Order: sequence, then structure tokens, then C-alpha cells
Amino acid sequence: MPVWQGKSKGKPWGYRIFVSILSRWGISPAYLLLRFVAFYYFLFSYKSSKNVLTYFHKKIGYGLGRSLIKLYRNYYLLGQSIIDKVVIMSGIPNKFTFDFDGEDNLRKIVGLQKGGLLLSAHLGNWEIAGHLLKRLDTRINIVMFDGEHRQIKEYIAEVTGKRAVNVILIKNDLSHIYAISEAFKNNELVCIHADRFIEGNKTLTSEFLGGKAKFPMGPFVLAAKFKVPVSFVFALKETHLHYHFFASEIKDYSHLSKDALMQQMLDDFVIEMEIKIKKYPEQWYNYYNFWQ
Repeated sequence: MPVWQGKSKGKPWGYRIFVSILSRWGISPAYLLLRFVAFYYFLFSYKSSKNVLTYFHKKIGYGLGRSLIKLYRNYYLLGQSIIDKVVIMSGIPNKFTFDFDGEDNLRKIVGLQKGGLLLSAHLGNWEIAGHLLKRLDTRINIVMFDGEHRQIKEYIAEVTGKRAVNVILIKNDLSHIYAISEAFKNNELVCIHADRFIEGNKTLTSEFLGGKAKFPMGPFVLAAKFKVPVSFVFALKETHLHYHFFASEIKDYSHLSKDALMQQMLDDFVIEMEIKIKKYPEQWYNYYNFWQ
């Protein structure tokens, strides 16, 4: 069974081509080239395509023909999310617009002066939301695996300049736990994806889209350990140039024991994730066999 290795498939030369087009001619020509790149992945990425087709056909319930169309659309939207991130974070002129649902919930978390944990998924485009949330007047930290190719990371940093968010890398020496603890002490927000894990990591199980699925235990352990306010957040693309940001009401699980807290939070997160996936099924960028 294919499992996630915590790595990106992108190549540095590919990023350079798209950034060159963006800086000279803008988003539309970049999207046009992306159609051919997406078609390449549609034709030749057999392992990932097989899993995405299973998701659309058996979990969302589309017929085979529609599932194939959605598969191509999924690759195309993934490419758009990368292009959009580079455009916004590098300051390239653009006409993007945004709606914010639940921003007041995040302001409440900041006001509590305890820090806060934002649980998200590989659904939509979180990095754009993180860049925009600088208007909350507190630092945003994104916790992620150090799996991207070093040249890609360095090139993205070069073209986008200083990040509006701080990246905390997950490391074997657990130094990321101390960084997260310091962020909470400074009343900062910490965002972590709760829908993907590396083989061998501890997991929790919940019913998701009609089947038992494993989720990483780490994000829920953080919530139980630090007892900070929690919100579920997603940033979804609704048109070529428009994004919609969602943040749930503050979740309080302080009355539960550690194990009950983690399971209840996972079940609540899965419910929220299912709602968003059913509305935006093409924007869940999972290319592995998610179900047991």
C-alpha cells in the first residue's frame, strides 16, 4: 500500500519556469501552462491517480467518467494552489479576493492570551490563509515535515521573501515540541495538518467518509498536553481569483480525560472535514490509500 513519505514531488526547474511566467505575464498564462502539466500527471502518475479515483468513485460516489474528470481537476487545482501561494507571498500584482468566516473566533482565541491550536488538513490552500492572518496581530506558526527538496525550499524562499508565518519543522529530536510550547507561551497561533502521517507514527482511528481511517495522533496530543483553545480552519478556492476562509467556534474539551479528549476532538475534526470535502471534493490533495 502506498504511504506518504513526507516529501514533495515538485522539481526546482518547474518552479523557476512558472515564476518566470508569473513575473512577466501574470497568472492567466501560468494557469494555461498548468493545464498541460496537470494532464501529464493525469496520464502518468498511476499510483496517486489510482487512489484519487477510488476516493471520487467509492467515497464521493461519482461515476467512473465523472471521477476521471475530477481527477484531472484535482491535479489542476493543486497546481493552482502552488501558483497562488507564490503570487501572494511574493507580492506579484494580482486581483485575488477573500471571504472570512469565523475570523472573530480566532480573535477570541488571541484575546484569551493562552495561545491557540489551529487544526487543518491538506484541503484547499492553508499557506495563503496563514499569510493573510497576520492581521490578527499575533504570529502564525505552521508545523510541518521537512520533506520538500532543499533546492525547492530555498528557491521558494528566494522568490517569496520573508514568510508572514513561522515554520516549525518536525524533527526526530522533538525540538519542535519546545518551539510549539514557546509559541503558546507567547500567545501565538500554531497550525498543524491533522490528516496525514508518516508510516510508523502513532495514530488514532475515526469513521471518515464511510470507512475506518487513521489520523496522526500528534496534533491531538498537543491539544491534550498544552490545554490551549482549538479551532478547525480551512481555506478553499471558490473561483480562479477568490478564496473562502473558515474557522470553527472555539472547542473546549477541558472536562474530558486525555484519551477521551483526543478521540472526541478527532471525531469533531473529521465531521468538519467531511463537510468541507463534500462541498469542495476536488480540493482534498491526498494521493495515498487513506482507508484501512
